[in-house]
Amino acid sequence: MTYTELTAAIINYTQNSESTFVANIPVFVKQAEDRIYNSVQIPALRKNVTGTTTNNNRYLSCPNDFLSVFSISALDQTTGYFEFLLNKDVNFIRAAYPNPSETGFPKYYALYGPTVVDGTITTELSFIIGPTPSGGYSLELNYYYYPESITTAQTSWLGDNYDPVLLYGSLREAYLFMKGEQDIITYYEKMYQDALGQLNRLGTGLERGDAYRDGQAKIKVNP
Repeated sequence: MTYTELTAAIINYTQNSESTFVANIPVFVKQAEDRIYNSVQIPALRKNVTGTTTNNNRYLSCPNDFLSVFSISALDQTTGYFEFLLNKDVNFIRAAYPNPSETGFPKYYALYGPTVVDGTITTELSFIIGPTPSGGYSLELNYYYYPESITTAQTSWLGDNYDPVLLYGSLREAYLFMKGEQDIITYYEKMYQDALGQLNRLGTGLERGDAYRDGQAKIKVNP
């Protein structure tokens, strides 16, 4: 389902082509996308980026499209292998390495908070590393990300692979905007949750295993 098809479906389902309503369809869709991406960790929405630490700088900026971290690893220049950093709380890192000038090979990381650039707080998050890197170590970040909205790209992974969750999520937001009947809103919320459950089965179930290790899916047969 493309964005053009999704827009037409929303108008047809709601039987509403009023100009203000149509102008807000991108808002409905983006709100639905945000709910979906924060509910299911879809393997197709995992990204990999590389970077380098800065000597004596214990902070690392997150990518602009960052949603949640999957793993962070640093290249040990002695062994030539990437070592995975352990996720800890900010308080742990500050207690373990109270002196920022104490440097070494990175062992731990924590999601710190907004990035500060020239004294100005930005909208992007950052990591804190412990201990403070003693040099420029190569890093590899695997993370879940917010893909470009279908409202901009016209197509998306959800639209191509599982559009019911996107449609019903958008319809729920549309009826809330219309201040529609509660029973209709409840109905679309149920349809959305049903579709979300099926997407969750795919994203956190079927796509994370195989028949060789897990066995084929089967139901119990009554005697």
